Amino acid sequence: MNLLHDPWMPVRDDKGQRHWITPDRLAEPQWQAFDADRPDFNGALAQFAIGLLQTTTPIANSIEWRGLLNSPPAMDLLRQWFEPVEGAFELDGDGPRFMQDFGLGIDGVAVNDIGALLIEAPGENAVKNNTDHFVKRSRINALCPACAAIALFTLQTNAPAGGAGHRTGLRGGGPLTTLVLATAGGHLWHDLWMNVRDRPAFLAQGGDADQTDAQRSFPWLGPITQLQTQRGELAQAQVHPAHSYWAMPRRIRLQTDKPTTGACDACGRTSERLISSYATKNYGLNYKGTWSHPLSPYYETKECWLPIHPQPGGLGYRHWLGWVFDASSDKKSPRVAQIVDRALSLPHRQTSGHLRLWAFGYDMDNMKARCWYESTVPLYGLADCDRDTRQAVQAEVGRWLAAAELASTYLRGAVKDAWFSADARGEFGHVDASFWGTTEAPFYRQLQGLIEAARNAAVHADLAVRQTWHATLIRSAMRLFDQTFVGAGAIERQNPRRIALAHKQLSRNLHGPKLRQALGLPVDEPANKPTRKTPKRPAKEIA
Repeated sequence: MNLLHDPWMPVRDDKGQRHWITPDRLAEPQWQAFDADRPDFNGALAQFAIGLLQTTTPIANSIEWRGLLNSPPAMDLLRQWFEPVEGAFELDGDGPRFMQDFGLGIDGVAVNDIGALLIEAPGENAVKNNTDHFVKRSRINALCPACAAIALFTLQTNAPAGGAGHRTGLRGGGPLTTLVLATAGGHLWHDLWMNVRDRPAFLAQGGDADQTDAQRSFPWLGPITQLQTQRGELAQAQVHPAHSYWAMPRRIRLQTDKPTTGACDACGRTSERLISSYATKNYGLNYKGTWSHPLSPYYETKECWLPIHPQPGGLGYRHWLGWVFDASSDKKSPRVAQIVDRALSLPHRQTSGHLRLWAFGYDMDNMKARCWYESTVPLYGLADCDRDTRQAVQAEVGRWLAAAELASTYLRGAVKDAWFSADARGEFGHVDASFWGTTEAPFYRQLQGLIEAARNAAVHADLAVRQTWHATLIRSAMRLFDQTFVGAGAIERQNPRRIALAHKQLSRNLHGPKLRQALGLPVDEPANKPTRKTPKRPAKEIA
């Protein structure tokens, strides 16, 4: 099976029907989105397609880029682009295989069930200790070649820690990916092409563009010892810029020599070439040092820049600023994904509509997948604003988010005080999640008004909007305290005095000066208390 010649990519057409296509059909206008049965597969398919287009496109400048955005290329043109690299996309056979170790051998090799390719699959210890309570073993026993290819790429792209010598990816385990999407209701091609740059910009993104050895782009085309020494390290300067899209931290080889017939456990299609196991070995490519991946945001540490990873609590509007703007804070200095920064720097109106961001990734606890998160957030024509205007938007939205963060902290503390004594410990993330979810719609309504005013050079009533947002935060926090968390409990199991004190303190905090200062609202100075004079005691009479 060759991934450039065989129809293996599931897509959804404009009538909601699923089709399986070859990559050279990606620009056809009827395709709306990828349509795999798993959300992590859809994210992997998008990154595969973007990587393939970026690696092979010959376009030389932004004018040619815009021309292909407005007039997608024909199948024959894409086929011409892909032809020089087709040998790197063989899934089986005796030679190099896509995303599989060229010289795995048989010494020290472990054979795993094919279901272990899935990131959330229970590990060896979980199975041994019978602790696979929520994600059961043996759910996936056989995969068709198409689903095996997607699963393999998903694992190599997100590769979490897998034990001694089983490497994480060049963005660490479970990175956050942020992709630029075109206007809602557009075509798949537009969404993909928004994340592809012209060739000069691509070659300048990081790595050594003078590397002509194909293995420096596609590491499975030869033994990994040709890229790094035994148990050595691999730096970005040693490889071609395309390597970032095709990193291969895990040493894996699908066992395709004894296929079976039946239904694929992932997509349900019948196949005569089901794959049920794969061989693996530790000490694969060791991505160390500073790597810059164009599809991920980063944050700065004392030593280097590190990719941002999803955390408990999900993805939502509280992350909007960090996904869109380079900003600084006391904790870390985020840097937006290169492809997002580029999209917002395009000439005015070049994108043909309002853009969106699609953010997704695994929340990993070392080797364990806690959750898959994804979110699509609007930009409301921010790309049509000049840089100075965007900085003004950034400052205003920063006030809103700082106030929301403070209000969320107040609510969490009040719920804890109402439920427990001061020294209680526990996880209160669900309180934060409810608050952010409740205030999401009002935030985006305000954001849309702010950006539209900025785009049209209209006056924006900053003070009035901040007051409205302040009222929204107060109302949402008090309602959640009264109706969802504390007030919804059985009265006989509560402590009324503790609840009353927590309620009073929450109201005081929400109306207090700190929240108003975070929003840039005027704060009333406390009136000077009159000096209390102590009356003199009358002198004692001397008898």
